[in-house]
Amino acid sequence: MNRAEIIYDLAGILGCEARREEPLSRHTTFKIGGSADVYIKVKNYSQLTSVLRECRESDIDYLILGNGSNVLASDDGYRGVVIRLDGDFRKISLLDDTTVYCGAGATLASLCKFALNNGLSGLEFAWGIPGTVGGAAFMNAGAYGGEMKDVTYCVSHVDKSGNLGRTDRDDLQMGYRTSVYRSNGCIITGVTLRLQKGVPEDIRAKMDDFLGRRSDKQPLEFPSAGSVFKRPEGAFAGALIEQCGLKGKCHGGAQVSEKHAGFIINKSNATAHDVKSLIREVQTEVADKTGYTLECELIIL
Repeated sequence: MNRAEIIYDLAGILGCEARREEPLSRHTTFKIGGSADVYIKVKNYSQLTSVLRECRESDIDYLILGNGSNVLASDDGYRGVVIRLDGDFRKISLLDDTTVYCGAGATLASLCKFALNNGLSGLEFAWGIPGTVGGAAFMNAGAYGGEMKDVTYCVSHVDKSGNLGRTDRDDLQMGYRTSVYRSNGCIITGVTLRLQKGVPEDIRAKMDDFLGRRSDKQPLEFPSAGSVFKRPEGAFAGALIEQCGLKGKCHGGAQVSEKHAGFIINKSNATAHDVKSLIREVQTEVADKTGYTLECELIIL
């Protein structure tokens, strides 16, 4: 029995939903990616810590995958275990009038709806961002002048040894598309947010406005992973790419969006190789013609 089969069998014993050779293209917004050795949905802390313990003891790699909205999975897949936080990790609850606890596996959309239904303001910027709450905290997601750091009070996690812990606001090191969780090896399991009381009609109007702007400016009709590049200091990635005449540039099935040059879309059965080749070409052209270095916001597995 190989190591992947050991993890797969354990998942069955624990009552987890598990699949062998699961295509990651089914679990990424790019619709790209080969198969993972094992794909597991864990519903509670006990299942999560048991799977992590076996992965460590069996020396098998693992990763936590949320909505797959900011990642590019390899054409060769993932040699290891891909874990999705489900069940209890998707629950959202009101701790007091303005404090919300949200499991890391919940979508930002469900959290925004929860805030709206409870008359809480502060998350309108996140409406339409196609990620999970854990992923949003991990990368300090933001848009339209708002970021997760503005509303995050603390983050709960499981550390490398399987122990439960939390990081308070002052220690989160949230910056532009980063947080302490990019380097500390812990798995985010939940986020506690502090919001403000608001008028539901006003909250809904802001959400509709931001979603309308996204629909007008972003290529939502094609699979993509959102903005590919971080905003360089003193400029905008999309504007630099357009300035270099790269709008609509293709490599295989991947294309620099004709609607928003900061996006690369899966226009026609693109592979990860297509996307990475196009990224390199864009970076080279922009550096040569403008002097700006474009750094990927996209996480390449």
